[in-house]
Amino acid sequence: MTAVVALSIKVKICGLSEPGHVDTAIGAGADYVGFVHVRKSPRYVSLDEMTELARRVPERVVKVVLTVDASEAELEGIAASGCADMFQLHGSESPETVRKLRNRLGLPIMKAIGIGSEEDVRNIAKFEDVADQILVDAKPAPGAEVPGGQGLPFEWRLVSRRTWKRPWMLAGGLHVGNVAMAASAAGATQVDVSSGVEIMRGRKDSVRIREFLRLVKEL
Repeated sequence: MTAVVALSIKVKICGLSEPGHVDTAIGAGADYVGFVHVRKSPRYVSLDEMTELARRVPERVVKVVLTVDASEAELEGIAASGCADMFQLHGSESPETVRKLRNRLGLPIMKAIGIGSEEDVRNIAKFEDVADQILVDAKPAPGAEVPGGQGLPFEWRLVSRRTWKRPWMLAGGLHVGNVAMAASAAGATQVDVSSGVEIMRGRKDSVRIREFLRLVKEL
């Protein structure tokens, strides 16, 4: 009789900006930690700040730097600093741009895709051969200053039972009250949380970080 091995869901805690919260996320079992390098975001951290935070992260945890339509020079500076193991491109980057950056930077790329309709889901196929991972997030409202971190979910059924060539991660309004339902409905094996572990916009809470990770790891 073949034993069935239950695989735990991997978790990314995004938008970290304080050393204590980085330590909490790592200690509670985060698989990825995310730093937001987007000036308009309330979670923005500078290159120097990211470099200091990255020093606290062990090799087993993936350091992800989120950018939005950043220049090649800026991305090269981040890559050279050693604070990123992976880039999360959350802007309007084309498949050609993703391919070029992946080759130029020598680091894995996670491409974020905003989901609001079946057409958006079909758009994922364009990035399957050029990105290392896909992040499916809620599509931002027209005019939104930043494309993510809004605390908004989307219809998880849109990605239910979908398979792609690359690993994918579920984001968008996740918190302890809905992450179990969201992961089940979407069939996700990786989840990303930011606003769902905050006490106010841009301000993380250690208790919420630990509770989210505890709950997800028990699923």
